[in-house]
Amino acid sequence: MTTVPLGLLGVPSSAAAHAPGLERAPAALRAAGFVDALAAAGRDVVDHGDTSVARWRHDAPARTVPHDVVRVADVLQEARAAVLGVLAAGHVPLVLGGECTVTLAVLAAAADAGRDLGVVYVDGGQDLHLPTDHPDEPIADSMGVAHALDLPGAHDTLAGLGPRRPLLTPDRLAFVGYADEEEDVHGLVPAARFPASVLVVDPVAVADRAVRVAGPDGFVVHLDVDVLDFLALPLADVPTYGRGLTPPVLGRLLRSLVRADGFAGLVVVEANPDRDDDAGTHLRTLVGLLADALAAER
Repeated sequence: MTTVPLGLLGVPSSAAAHAPGLERAPAALRAAGFVDALAAAGRDVVDHGDTSVARWRHDAPARTVPHDVVRVADVLQEARAAVLGVLAAGHVPLVLGGECTVTLAVLAAAADAGRDLGVVYVDGGQDLHLPTDHPDEPIADSMGVAHALDLPGAHDTLAGLGPRRPLLTPDRLAFVGYADEEEDVHGLVPAARFPASVLVVDPVAVADRAVRVAGPDGFVVHLDVDVLDFLALPLADVPTYGRGLTPPVLGRLLRSLVRADGFAGLVVVEANPDRDDDAGTHLRTLVGLLADALAAER
């Protein structure tokens, strides 16, 4: 496991989400003691601050698919530059979203830095929706992976975000923990897949297999908290009921991923502070889970 300092960066955006709320997540996680918890876990953390706050808005009168796509791209370009600064400082990116599209910015920044990374996509879904297939639900945070892969029908503004196109290839991608139905409806994405039903049997074994998608420069972990059963930890912007992971299972998975050779960053998205109780119990639980996974080996 690396001992390089973690470079904490917030991307407080709900621009690509279903509704407002996610833009408050980075500040809420800091307020829940995230930095102190990481320090108590033995990790050096350098806080790189936040990009500009971008709250969801109604893109009217012009309706675009994906919704408000130009603004979403502007948010991601600012995040791309900020992540590149984290990499230039020699820190391991620890990026707090916001919504799922932020992983596009991380991949673009890695490509800017000449890095070839795989992605372990720990998420309740696979985010393979395409604008042409979903004009009735034109929300970009369910389309991030489709645009990273530059699938046919992807929007040029997002698929062309970085210095190369595509930003990711299927052999560098593992979907882990999803409970939704298979989203690769066109059969275009022969990636590694480990659904929740497989993961719960042996999270450590799944982690060992998933990290084989690492590139020459390792892999980044994308974590959408909707991979958790909402009734076990109610934070996800779009809840998963009865089919998601429990916090202990997710914790074992993350600890194994973080300690694997090639771990090169973590992106945490889709924790909506509006879901928490008045005492902030659930955000503190998430902070504890993440800090334990990222803890320095003793």
